[in-house]
Amino acid sequence: MTSLWKLGPTVPLGSPFHPGARHDVVVIGAGLTGLSTAVMLSDAGLDVLVIDAGDVASLATGANTGKLSLLQGSRLAEIRRHHAASLVKAYVDANREGMDWLLGFAQHAGVPFVRRTDHSFAQSRAGIDAVHAQYAAAREAGLPARMQTAPELDTPFPASAAVALDDQATIDPVVVTQALARQLLASGGTLHDRVRATGARVLPEPRVETTLGPLFARDIVLATGTPILDRGLYFAKVRGLRSYCVSFRVPSSSLEGTFISVDGPTRSIRPVADDDGPAASADLVVGGNGHPVGRSDGETAAIDDLVAWTRQHFPDAEETHRWSAQDYESHNLVPFVGALPRGLGRIRFATGYAKWGLTNAPAAALRLTAEILGTRRRDRPSWMTTIGTRLTVPADLARGAAEGGRVAAAAASGWADAERHPVPVPRPAEGEGVVANRGLRPVAISTVDGVTRAVDAVCPHLGGVLDWNDAECTWDCPLHASRFAPDGRRLEGPAVRDLRRLG
Repeated sequence: MTSLWKLGPTVPLGSPFHPGARHDVVVIGAGLTGLSTAVMLSDAGLDVLVIDAGDVASLATGANTGKLSLLQGSRLAEIRRHHAASLVKAYVDANREGMDWLLGFAQHAGVPFVRRTDHSFAQSRAGIDAVHAQYAAAREAGLPARMQTAPELDTPFPASAAVALDDQATIDPVVVTQALARQLLASGGTLHDRVRATGARVLPEPRVETTLGPLFARDIVLATGTPILDRGLYFAKVRGLRSYCVSFRVPSSSLEGTFISVDGPTRSIRPVADDDGPAASADLVVGGNGHPVGRSDGETAAIDDLVAWTRQHFPDAEETHRWSAQDYESHNLVPFVGALPRGLGRIRFATGYAKWGLTNAPAAALRLTAEILGTRRRDRPSWMTTIGTRLTVPADLARGAAEGGRVAAAAASGWADAERHPVPVPRPAEGEGVVANRGLRPVAISTVDGVTRAVDAVCPHLGGVLDWNDAECTWDCPLHASRFAPDGRRLEGPAVRDLRRLG
């Protein structure tokens, strides 16, 4: 399971790690949010350090489809259904400014991208009402969207109608993020990989705790997908979503636009340009079949379904790579960006992009930068104020309550299921994992690459019993989307500790 975009060389890093070092800003996370923020702040003259438990673009940034769009499937209609038109417009304006910034940077850095027409389409007549709702929301927000019928679309896959928006883009997300890393280093910033942050605090002075020692800064930015601190309980205000991508060689494909369905199951389709660098080893990327993390009947089956669908409509498609990605959706459908509660204005974060990070991430970086630099409110774009002062509406509370119910059900069923399988249990087959009960404590047993391991099956964040992901061979938490390797190593999510190894 390797992303198509992760085929090129890695970025050389800066100076060695020095525990106790002091910087103006420490950014946790070397994805698009963290590095965009770091470059903006460094360009403004601040001393910025970026750390990441993995490497550049190792998680969500390096695993998305590489599409920049202001249309975003049915997102605008979903927001408009329960919020004022002014909020939808502010959301579009934020994403437009984020897109303009990223593509402007890419052009300056020599990173190729392709302008394309994006489509939000209905796979059948049952989805046409959703298309019309998306069209109305887009037009109300000021986008020059237009309706298209099936004959106008002329796609090899079923498409009954679509909203089209010109002048959107595709880009290699890893190449552009690596370019940001090089820009940061060139401007005097510092970047360390393989350094995991385990916490942060502001008293007696702002500091970040890491596995290699503390770091000190005036300001701290959590660009970690979802905050690794529980202040503000944002882990309960978003839901973690996992989705899948497969890349193909399709010699006969003449597809030029990008597409994402507004009805299920989700199908996201984008062509790959010949000048996309390492990604030129494929012609097409197909994504979709998303689900809440840790709550799936079979991750491999979800990928196989994408492959079958693609080969049905592109008969000569030859699979090259398959991978999955994780992102978070806020219960009120708009990202959370700003100061973390009980952080004295010194700890900031961003989360809740709902799989549209290539525009939402630089938009978040623009807002975080304005706040850290102390830009006066009247000098900031109006979208920052509108989004930052939005109200929670009953529908937001209902979504949060429904997700809370699902979390509680997953917590209860995980413990109950473990109790039904006391150890000893048969050794799992290659690529399989099972949760059993040993002394009233769930234990996670898996076999990967011929090695059978046992680790604590209880997530160290809030005690959820983990679920085996048969596509990635990971242990995933169905409560708040933390993920762990078979040996217990923490991969992502609000958890900051590894699982205890049992054998």
